[in-house]
Amino acid sequence: MEITETRISLVERPNSRLRAYASITFDDAFVIRDIRVIEGKKGLFVAMPSKKMQRACSRCGFKNPITHKFCGSCGTSLNPINQRLSPSQQHRDLAHPIKTDFREYIQKKVLEEYEKVKKGISKNYPEQQ
Repeated sequence: MEITETRISLVERPNSRLRAYASITFDDAFVIRDIRVIEGKKGLFVAMPSKKMQRACSRCGFKNPITHKFCGSCGTSLNPINQRLSPSQQHRDLAHPIKTDFREYIQKKVLEEYEKVKKGISKNYPEQQ
């Protein structure tokens, strides 16, 4: 499987570690969107798309983020979570590489394109040249 296209959308947010969103296309046939480029303590890294974990209200069925104490629709108290959840337990990956070498391949391609877009030399964004 080969990445045939990488698109980067830069993010300008003060006091945020998020630097960009990326979309990658495999073999001109399959797309993964909402990959994040994040500035970490050891440099840039790629985070795969994820969604917040939710639970349904027992009274009205409204889906609430797992960390909420009260229903956002009817105000009913939600059953408390027995343990404190770390941020990684509050989200579930929608798509992710299984093998380390494939994760490294995705990260390398996304970060290469990110650097090109940042410098204004990407072939995918001729208006920035």
